Amino acid sequence: MQLYTKIKSVFTLLFILIGSAAIAQDIVVHDPVVIKQKDTYYLYCTGNGISVFSSKDLKKWDKQPQVFKEKPVWADGVAADFKNHIWAPDISFHNNMYYLYYSVSAFAKNTSAIGVTTNTTLDPSDKNYKWVDQGIVIQSQPNRDMWNAIDPNLIFDENNTPWLSFGSFWEGLKLVKLNPDLKSIAQPQEWHTISKRKRSFELADADPGDGALEAPFIFKKNGYYYQFLSWDLCCRGEKSTYKVVVGRSKNVTGPYVDKEGKPLNQGGGSLMVQGDENYFGAGHNSAYTFDGKDYIFYHAYEKKTNGTPRLVVKEMQWDSDLWPVLK
Repeated sequence: MQLYTKIKSVFTLLFILIGSAAIAQDIVVHDPVVIKQKDTYYLYCTGNGISVFSSKDLKKWDKQPQVFKEKPVWADGVAADFKNHIWAPDISFHNNMYYLYYSVSAFAKNTSAIGVTTNTTLDPSDKNYKWVDQGIVIQSQPNRDMWNAIDPNLIFDENNTPWLSFGSFWEGLKLVKLNPDLKSIAQPQEWHTISKRKRSFELADADPGDGALEAPFIFKKNGYYYQFLSWDLCCRGEKSTYKVVVGRSKNVTGPYVDKEGKPLNQGGGSLMVQGDENYFGAGHNSAYTFDGKDYIFYHAYEKKTNGTPRLVVKEMQWDSDLWPVLK
């Protein structure tokens, strides 16, 4: 009887562990970015006040407090009646400070701004844990700007100069030089179009257009800057057609080219991630090196749950021509 009880206990424990892992893997995520502090990974993503999860192994994720309990004080001045649903964050560590960029916007409009908030720790149990908002870094306005100030990503070049890539639809994805404080655009301003798809000329300037691309993420590796970006349509459940393409450059400002040598700012991009038997579409990725391994994170619209956005984590490797491939 004791042996039976022990065996039953072991199987019960295994069931609990397997079940909890499966549930943890099923977290609802849009636009994930990840960073590691000590032995803990922190994931930030689109959500009310910016959603946060933590993990010890990149598999089991635990919900953490949102970043903004109240919407940024400046948000309503950018997007009227903003509901604190903040998009597409980006997390970096620089000079002993964490910088979390984020997007305030309204769907299908470029009434948008990218803000940044800072913290000395990511651990909510730390007595020094406190997000301090630094306000707007860059803002776009309809009928003035043919770009959209959302989907930020910070990258430092070989001279440790900070650059912010961002954008969605309109006239493509942009890269702008920042000041060393990481809170403002450097003067004189330096801008580059790093990706673009053809846009129908007759569309009004306030229309997002039909050149569907967004969410740049620049990853430095192998002597190259790899630009990942998402094509086509997100956020439509079963009708999502999202996919990730990639190009690379020896310089952070470009020109970025795909495997065939076509510039990304002329419609180029080599396919890396797309929908399959399990997902309708997949995109808005980030990429990192953790403990000697390279990873890609993205969300994908799950078929078995009618298009629920799920977190996908995969290891990246590199082919003989130094292009990323998924393990």
